[in-house]
Amino acid sequence: MALLDRFKKKPKKEEIKTEKPVKKKTTKKVVAKRPQIKDKKRLAYIYQLLTEPHIAEKATILAEKGKYVFKVALKANKIEVKKAVEDLYGVKVIKVRMIRVPSKKRRLGRSEGWKGGSKRGYKKAVVTLAKGEEIELMPR
Repeated sequence: MALLDRFKKKPKKEEIKTEKPVKKKTTKKVVAKRPQIKDKKRLAYIYQLLTEPHIAEKATILAEKGKYVFKVALKANKIEVKKAVEDLYGVKVIKVRMIRVPSKKRRLGRSEGWKGGSKRGYKKAVVTLAKGEEIELMPR
């Protein structure tokens, strides 16, 4: 059909309308970017304090509600955990709850007790963030 296109009237440059695309407003959750901590001693202390994120079924359900669970050092307190999370992830922490998980006896064959190899106890911190803030614990 290229032969017939030659006889069609072509619009002039002035008649061509250039419409700008309309941007749709979308509500996205704000994912916190990690701020750069210059002090290496402070960063090392934070990583000693927050040993790892606690990944479990209940922890993932809580993460949808804005509450994140971390395994922390046994000597850590609420104030230290709050400052560490705020420094490391750059978010506003509202509340911190601490849970002490006791060590448990382990059974090996017929023998049961503390000597044969007990499960070590640990401490968890449930951190509640401000509304609309989010932490990405597992990188994609």
